[in-house]
Amino acid sequence: MDRFVGQASLEWWANHAMCLEKYAIDVTNTFHRASMWQATGRHTHVLDTTQREGWDFLMEMDPYFSVVFPGEDNSRIFVRVVEAEDGTLTLMEVPKGGWSDEQHPDLPELNP
Repeated sequence: MDRFVGQASLEWWANHAMCLEKYAIDVTNTFHRASMWQATGRHTHVLDTTQREGWDFLMEMDPYFSVVFPGEDNSRIFVRVVEAEDGTLTLMEVPKGGWSDEQHPDLPELNP
């Protein structure tokens, strides 16, 4: 997927058979190269108290979601989600096989 601006959903899967939650988001693809995809977004609707508690719980437990795009093929990308204080979501594609310790987005850069 080269460029996408529109709505998608973030799905949090407990396993291959059970999706625990879906969140509608407005998303803009911000970066793409052969093996990496990155985007920013926001929740389409303000989360109510119960939804916010669920979101915070899932983010603390494991901030990895599938981004599902509308369309006939329901294409999806597995991403790591980071939420800024202003509510902006940054979505970073998880490379096949995961990140090596040198690439992991939770670790500080050695040479900023």
